[in-house]
Amino acid sequence: MADEKKVVDHSDPDVEREIQADRPEIRHAQPRTDELVLHEYAESEGYVIDAEDGAAGVKLAKDGHTRLIPQPSDDPKDPLNWSSLTKHVMLMIVALTAFLPDYGSATGAVTLLAQAKEWDMTEDHVNHSQAGNVFMLGAGGIFAVILSAYFGRLPVMFYFIVIATATAAWCAAATNFESFMAARILNGFFSTVAQSCGLMFIQDMFFFHERARKINIWASFFVMSPYMGPLLAAFMMTTQSWPIPFWVYTAETGLCLILISLFLRETYYDRRIPAAEQPSVGNRVESVLGIAQFRSRHLRNSFLQAVWRCVSVLLKPTMLLANFYYMLTFAWVVGINTTLAIFLGPLYKFGVLQIGYFYFTPVVAVLLGELVGHWLHDLLAQQYIRAHKGHFEPEVRLRAIALAVPFMVVGLVLLGQSLGNGWHYMATSVSWGLYVFGVMITTTAISSYALDSYPEASGEVSAWLNNSRTIGGFIISYFQVTWATNEGAQKSFGIQAAIVFGAFLIILGLMRWGKALRIWAGPLHFATA
Repeated sequence: MADEKKVVDHSDPDVEREIQADRPEIRHAQPRTDELVLHEYAESEGYVIDAEDGAAGVKLAKDGHTRLIPQPSDDPKDPLNWSSLTKHVMLMIVALTAFLPDYGSATGAVTLLAQAKEWDMTEDHVNHSQAGNVFMLGAGGIFAVILSAYFGRLPVMFYFIVIATATAAWCAAATNFESFMAARILNGFFSTVAQSCGLMFIQDMFFFHERARKINIWASFFVMSPYMGPLLAAFMMTTQSWPIPFWVYTAETGLCLILISLFLRETYYDRRIPAAEQPSVGNRVESVLGIAQFRSRHLRNSFLQAVWRCVSVLLKPTMLLANFYYMLTFAWVVGINTTLAIFLGPLYKFGVLQIGYFYFTPVVAVLLGELVGHWLHDLLAQQYIRAHKGHFEPEVRLRAIALAVPFMVVGLVLLGQSLGNGWHYMATSVSWGLYVFGVMITTTAISSYALDSYPEASGEVSAWLNNSRTIGGFIISYFQVTWATNEGAQKSFGIQAAIVFGAFLIILGLMRWGKALRIWAGPLHFATA
């Protein structure tokens, strides 16, 4: 048949010349190495998005001119060919699971008062369990991605959430601080799997022109979650003992485990293998437990290759800079969230319930950021594509950050002034919301940039970004209160705003020299996507 798919060695110059002779309309877009065949992306040319002339043999989106990137196979088992309903059900399961770790982590920020009283300890001492949990949210994600590259996406998600459910119940049932802290540390390590692996599922199921909006949905869940934890826990703590919020968290984790077991599917698909030779996904039980994936492990990465994938991504200068920027920007989210209750109580005479209500502000800010981002990121991309004859460069994603920086800087400055000068609590609330709104826009932009730059490393870039934001928060949470107490809220938050503003120079540098750095560093040359 004329449209029959076959594996072509694009490294053979004779074969390449034949392709370009037969199909001149994609001469400049044709990838030249195996990894580029998968993603149709070259560092020197970026993505070729538009095919206005309806290039023969190129599969297009419904608009009739947007190239589908990557080009889907004719295999119905290819995740790119799944129905829209299937893809979005799976996206929501991954997003709901990504909601869990920060939600559970921030729940402890409210319960520590009651725990300190019950265990006859200082609040600061009990808060050490919070810091340990936050640290493991980053470290666990790196291990999850390494294991996913070796074993497959679905079984790693399943086993990690099984242990996350068990350790969440352990948190609720703990009778002393030592037991509680051990449970919190383990829960942080295993619950973070969907935060670190989320971009893998999005990359596997959605085309290039769809990804920014899907990333925006996924990111909104984990950016919102640290505010939902204290909000709901505060309401529960007005009438219930401290274990109840953790039992609720256990039930939420268990619900995600059920959804994963029943509906989530393995999304890894190597499109360099012909459809007839694709490994069997097995039945539902074999797929979820990883039995089917283990049979075909020789077709994926060796364990050492899986480890090297994570290391090599961070060695790319653009990814190192992007992660450093994200750490400097997001760190204050965790620091503020874990300590703001300590400021609000003495200043406004807020009790637990009033503090709970206060967390509605960042929730609304995240929802507004998601709504604006739903259109903003695509508008910026489409404007560039039109102006550059159908071509797109990953650095375009960073333009949204320029619009987000003023919100973050102004929000932090006003938050410090409000707390330091005792302004009305509504001023504090709005200031906090401005900062969170900017962080939501920034998270989608930096995640999209990382994925567009190295699409074959979707899990690795996701894990490192997740690690960067949690490491920053882990560090800040140790001295946020002391810093503000000793230096004053105006000065401490003013310095935070200055750091966020200064860090934007990294983004300006990436916008100007990012492409040159990517070309200089070269591709990743992974064994698989």
